[in-house]
Amino acid sequence: MLEIIASSAEDARDGYDLQKAMKWFDLSPEDRDRTMQLGEISESVAEAIIETFYEHLLSDPVAAQHFHGPDHVEKVKAGQLRYFRELISAELDDDYIADRRRIGGIHERTGVTPTLYIGAYAFYLNRLATIVLDRMKEEPDAAFPLLLSLFKFAHFDMALALETYVDTREETIRDRERELSELPTPVLQLRPGLLLIPVVGTLDSFRARALTVQLLEGIRAHRARAVVLDITGVAAVDSAVANHLIQTMSAARLMGVRSVLTGLSAEVAQSLVKVGVTAEKLQTAGDLESGIELADRLMAG
Repeated sequence: MLEIIASSAEDARDGYDLQKAMKWFDLSPEDRDRTMQLGEISESVAEAIIETFYEHLLSDPVAAQHFHGPDHVEKVKAGQLRYFRELISAELDDDYIADRRRIGGIHERTGVTPTLYIGAYAFYLNRLATIVLDRMKEEPDAAFPLLLSLFKFAHFDMALALETYVDTREETIRDRERELSELPTPVLQLRPGLLLIPVVGTLDSFRARALTVQLLEGIRAHRARAVVLDITGVAAVDSAVANHLIQTMSAARLMGVRSVLTGLSAEVAQSLVKVGVTAEKLQTAGDLESGIELADRLMAG
């Protein structure tokens, strides 16, 4: 009999509430009792179902790319067999929860998509349910609650893995954005008096402040008279960063330098409008080539 246990200290630290999740998925000790009754049938057919699934999986060239030879396939099969055995009869405790959540993170890092994961799950459950109904065809009223409990546990199980998959994906995205935000921004001298600063990646407030320092130091070091700030490689900026860009270009103007902003996306343009920037206040050009031509004219004037 499964006991619904309180969240452990580790669960509390990462915000996972087992009791709440059990209630949400309408899971009870009786549900686990019923899935355990499927243990004998499941054990007798699990390997055959998994073999059939991998024949189906490996016939797809895209899915087959996830494997690195026969040994890898056999290792994954063994892991999946253990996975589905635990679905039927493992104690729902902290170790079980941690294992399922760990698997979600592994899937994200190794490129196993939710579609592939859920597809494998659906294949196994559908085959097992068909076999159970066939073997219990004389007592369908007994078979139905067993399968209902199995599918409830399966949905709970998938949710654990998929939540961690999403969390891991978001963490990966944040790490990449952080790396991009820490990229140094070069100050390039195109010719005497003209500088180019190409900005690529995430432009947050921290990087915008660093950009100001680099721009002003570059103006002084190269005795610049015009600078082209190209943000083609920046997908979006918020209003605060947009305002900082304007302040940066205003600071350059105080040093006697004309500034041209190029490569504005529709999103960045909207951010500039939100902070009150108009075309009259800012020299802009649609692309880098046009921006350099404009900077040359400003220098000549």
